[in-house]
Amino acid sequence: MLGGIAGAVLLLVLPSSAFDAIVPALIGIGVLLVILGPAIQRKVAARHEARGGLPDHGAAWVWPAVAGAGVYGGYFGAAQGVLLMAILGIGVDDDLQRHNATKNVLALLVNGVAAVVFIAVADVDWPIAGLIAVGSVVGGQIGAGVGRRLPATLLRAVIVVVGVVALTVFLRG
Repeated sequence: MLGGIAGAVLLLVLPSSAFDAIVPALIGIGVLLVILGPAIQRKVAARHEARGGLPDHGAAWVWPAVAGAGVYGGYFGAAQGVLLMAILGIGVDDDLQRHNATKNVLALLVNGVAAVVFIAVADVDWPIAGLIAVGSVVGGQIGAGVGRRLPATLLRAVIVVVGVVALTVFLRG
């Protein structure tokens, strides 16, 4: 939640040129981490196994990385889920479907607190905000249902495609 607040404040105070430079890099990093995640996760797990196993709540770097993804999400929500899936998939020993559910809850929290910041200090276009909110809720429900049913490899492929599409649209737009 603190990351979401920090990201929202950064969006309000940084110049738009910072946004144009930061967002594509983070989306690209997220996509690469999702692609390379299984190999990286195996190395992380092997390293922790030699030390007695991966902690129940993931490697020590996971929660600071999740907080960093929260900053990104408060700053620019698109592809936040790609970053979160990469972080969770590499550093937490659990299945991809559970990571997807965790990602949905974390994104909800980040987007909620960022929305509160924007409502408090910015001029909100309420009809557009309402459409985005409805789309987010419907998309989240559909995405969660589909994500639970997809095999891990297919879910990973969908996440990569979404990330690449987001990156392409952002760079062209």
